[in-house]
Amino acid sequence: MTVKPIRRYSALIFLQQSTNGDFQRTDKRFFGKTLNLQFTPLLLHKTEFMESITDTAVSLLKRMIATPSVSGDEKNVADIVANEFASRYYQPERVGNNLIVRCHDFTDGRPTLMLNSHLDTVKPAQGWASDPYSPVEQDGNLIGLGSNDAGASLVSLLAAFLATDNTGLPYNRLFVASAEEEISGPNGMYLVLPQLKTMVTAGIVGEPTGMKMAIAEKGLLVLDCEAEGKTGHAARADGINAISIAMKDIEWLHTYQFPEKSPLLGNVKMTVTQIQAGTQHNVIPASCKFVVDVRTTEKYSNRQTWDIIQQNIKSVATPRSLNKNASAIDERHPIVKAARTLGIETFFSPTTSDQAVISGAFPTVKMGPGDSARSHTANEFIALSEIENGIEGYVELLKEIVF
Repeated sequence: MTVKPIRRYSALIFLQQSTNGDFQRTDKRFFGKTLNLQFTPLLLHKTEFMESITDTAVSLLKRMIATPSVSGDEKNVADIVANEFASRYYQPERVGNNLIVRCHDFTDGRPTLMLNSHLDTVKPAQGWASDPYSPVEQDGNLIGLGSNDAGASLVSLLAAFLATDNTGLPYNRLFVASAEEEISGPNGMYLVLPQLKTMVTAGIVGEPTGMKMAIAEKGLLVLDCEAEGKTGHAARADGINAISIAMKDIEWLHTYQFPEKSPLLGNVKMTVTQIQAGTQHNVIPASCKFVVDVRTTEKYSNRQTWDIIQQNIKSVATPRSLNKNASAIDERHPIVKAARTLGIETFFSPTTSDQAVISGAFPTVKMGPGDSARSHTANEFIALSEIENGIEGYVELLKEIVF
């Protein structure tokens, strides 16, 4: 018998030719499972392969949707993903509710590419026409909370990770499913990053971008603000109305333009998203609290941005974190070069992801199936074709990268 590798689209499968002309698989792990099958290469068609791997990804995504995983409560969905890997003879490492999985052909001393997306979701928005935790297939779409952000990216990256294992790629793949991305919590990427920094050369962060590649993204600065006044009776002229102070500050936040504009990411953007004040109709409020969502650029660090804001408003502004600064990757990086070879469009993202947490540890890009405009909305959905295209796009990119 002779042994030869035959590449069929997205997988390198080792077949052993017998005297009767049939071929038998000699590798022991196809998507991590042992197979003892005899078949000819003619059975390995792209359509069949993509249908099979897409079915696997969609099935997993449905189970994830049906398992509530609001930020901080990802244990059960992490169990589901961990069991998916364990059933395919992987040994997922659990760090809190985060998962780290090495490819079977992981070899010390080689470059390592991280494939990351997040397990958690936001709370359901108002206006859902169906149960957000009951996955529904309709008109070629899968509807459910977290389907678009970022379940589709996670299962597509997982499928690409499985499809490229033991295929002769000259670098390692490390799958990372992270928690608490939506709240930038301490038990998500922040928790596993110290370990990843010692292992990872570069990374792909899965978020809904329509499979375009974000090579830069804005940072995130969230400010909890409080305007302080003095209580009094609404019928009299005493007291200092904290709402009035807050209104002036909010007007400044909505109209101020930072002098330095980024050629990559545009202007710093400030948006007041929450406000709370008052106890009853006839009492002048002594406090008005509001939250500001600030999207920063590489022209100003988050600390510099915070300092400028505090110097210009009377309310006390307290940052939740100063760590999620704007990030960018060198356009000569092997991942970006591979994307451009494949004709993948690159862009600069106005939204923030775990890229901002990773920034400075190792270079990353952001890329995944879906549309960011659907994120955090009622009746969130992902098209099944987007998942299939996402898997294929990821696999082709992994095959093209040369470190």
